[in-house]
Amino acid sequence: MTETVLLVGGGGREHAIARAVADDCALYACASVRNPGIRRLADGFEAIEETDAAAVADYATEVGADLAVIGPESALEAGVADALDDAGVYAFGPRAEEARLETDKAYQREFMEENAIPGCPDYAVFDDMGAACEYIDEYDGDLAVKPAGLTGGKGVKVIGDQVTAEEAKAYLRDVDYDRVVLEERLVGEEFTIQAFVANGDVRTTPAVQDHKRAYEGDEGPNTGGMGSYTDTGYSLPFMTEGDYDAAVDVLDAVVDALPDYKGVLYGQFMLTDEGPKVVEFNARFGDPEAMNTLPVLDTPFVDVLAAARDGDSLPELEFSGAATVCKYAVPDGYPTDPDAGAEIAVDEESAGDALLYYASVDERDGRLYTTTSRAFAVVGRGDSVTAAEAQAEDALAAAGDRVRIRHDIGTADLVQRRIDHMDELRS
Repeated sequence: MTETVLLVGGGGREHAIARAVADDCALYACASVRNPGIRRLADGFEAIEETDAAAVADYATEVGADLAVIGPESALEAGVADALDDAGVYAFGPRAEEARLETDKAYQREFMEENAIPGCPDYAVFDDMGAACEYIDEYDGDLAVKPAGLTGGKGVKVIGDQVTAEEAKAYLRDVDYDRVVLEERLVGEEFTIQAFVANGDVRTTPAVQDHKRAYEGDEGPNTGGMGSYTDTGYSLPFMTEGDYDAAVDVLDAVVDALPDYKGVLYGQFMLTDEGPKVVEFNARFGDPEAMNTLPVLDTPFVDVLAAARDGDSLPELEFSGAATVCKYAVPDGYPTDPDAGAEIAVDEESAGDALLYYASVDERDGRLYTTTSRAFAVVGRGDSVTAAEAQAEDALAAAGDRVRIRHDIGTADLVQRRIDHMDELRS
């Protein structure tokens, strides 16, 4: 029997999900933006706000969906998984209460502490910004300042890296956040591991390193992610096998504490000289990390979804063994003053053997326009990170004008700097 799958969301992450399932199911999609890549793959597409839980559930029922995959965190926070489950459509995504692991950073840290989840940094939660400023003055060391709620990856300020202590306090006085989390600054190299979770099973995927900073050389403000890479195995060049296993132990501990969790559990880690520490958890695929892992997943993703729904053991995951490098094209001025509404020409044919994923573009009358967010990504694959980076770079002829790219992602020089950094910390 062919499964009927509903995909919720219209970004690059969701385009990657669509490509991973389209050949094995009847695919329908709904989103607030009309992603041209998803529309071409789907049997039906409906313009619905991702946070309109009732409308999403109604559309799922209308198309006879057996399964649903929820892409964006905003939909999880809005209870879209709850509405789908209640309508009899299995949602591969946590219900709103469990999605608090991502959507409420204060809850996230308190959950870790209460359940003795490894890798939790020192932290404190404040709803009084004056008290938070006093904590900064009194703390012996640098701190990361995090709004408790969702900020699209752009709300965190790190003292000693992005801002001074005085700038951090000014930031707190200027913003209207209800709560903030102040936690020890973690020093090391970041990496993420995404796991498929259902029925108590945890199936992990290769580690990814994302690049949040806007400009080459890790300069500039944070973004939603300018690109990322994986190696040919599960680990990354600056990691040991033990580092990967220690991070997986953290994910296992989370699922032990949340036995009904279902969907993707994404752990963002900082590899320190003491081992992996938890930067944060996400309750869905990463963007761009989904574009690294799903193209090299040989196990049909629909089989994972069906097993989750049916209460079966999740299949063991098999991967192609290719390294991947993802590079995003973003509007000029992104993220502080993006050039929205600029017409761009994307030559898909010029991408060659690389994969092209549309993210936040506005398609009108057959033409593409930028929005305030990332426009599209290319993903190269190869038998080494270097080969994958070369393929991605060759594909960037598809980018055209009026967009900007971090060309250094996945290059030998940047990867070697990561290795040297960890060697220095460990010594």
